[in-house]
Amino acid sequence: MKTRFLGQSGLQVSELCFGAMMFVGNKGWRHLSDIRQKEADAMVGSSLDAGINFFDTADIYSDGESERILGQALGTRRKEAIIGTKGGFRTGPGPNETGCSRLHLLEACDASLKRLNTEYLDLYQIHSFDFVIPLEETLEALDTLVRQGKVRYIGCSNFTGWQLMKAMAISRELGLHRFVSLQALYSLVTRDIEAELVPVCLDQGLGILPWGPLAGGFLTGKYRAHAPWPTGTRLRKPEDRFPFDEQKGYAIVDELDTIARAHGGSIAQAALNYLLQKPGITSVIFGARSMEQLQENIRATEWSLTAEEMDRLDRMSVPEKLYPHWYFDIFRKDRLHR
Repeated sequence: MKTRFLGQSGLQVSELCFGAMMFVGNKGWRHLSDIRQKEADAMVGSSLDAGINFFDTADIYSDGESERILGQALGTRRKEAIIGTKGGFRTGPGPNETGCSRLHLLEACDASLKRLNTEYLDLYQIHSFDFVIPLEETLEALDTLVRQGKVRYIGCSNFTGWQLMKAMAISRELGLHRFVSLQALYSLVTRDIEAELVPVCLDQGLGILPWGPLAGGFLTGKYRAHAPWPTGTRLRKPEDRFPFDEQKGYAIVDELDTIARAHGGSIAQAALNYLLQKPGITSVIFGARSMEQLQENIRATEWSLTAEEMDRLDRMSVPEKLYPHWYFDIFRKDRLHR
């Protein structure tokens, strides 16, 4: 398993990151999986043995159970792991138990440290942009956590391009520790971040951590056009639908199937492989509901799509451009021909 630097930081993480959202325990989000401590111990151990050193979770995943289970699963191997968690969503009924205020973030970080049974967090991320709390307060709180030694690096998730750029500018202006990474939804059927977020990350030197790379299981091949709806999936019935063009998605899955067969791999491996070759990507976050899924996903790093296969997938999955991005294409064409 290769490692890559997380943005412009000195932190090296494996190019695949094991997402622990499926760790639900006895009282967690049972609609996601049935993974409890014993299964989690085995999956985390196998991940470390395979060279994965990066693990992602959040304080709201199964009301903290994901963090608790991950911390126990790492146990004496904690120093082998890079732990990334997230804060900012509601963790209790009180008015100050939500959002990205100084009060909530400082308390949320302490709670995460306790559940993860660790003295420090390698990467602490804002789970989403907060439209209420001034960004200066949020960034100063994160800077405080770094200076206290509770957090090594900071990042964000679910920001727009202007929000991310504003955060970087504030950090520079106030002399605060800056984000080193962006965690964002990114897959072959959800390439929205390429419009503004990827250019910002490339320009500012942030590492991109895609979540949802298999589109909730769609890019594993379990959902196929004109085939019966599968059982035991997160989307239990066709009426639940997917947040993207399914017909376009089915064509992409068919192409992934063709590519995977040529390499002796799986559709899921091809989908993960695609993201690993995109600009700015540091580590792709994947989940697994079983040891079999875990092992299959890990093998995505054992082969690579060719340039021609990447081009085919790029062309058939290209998202519709919004203004002013299609206008920029006209301007670029004019500039290049002068």
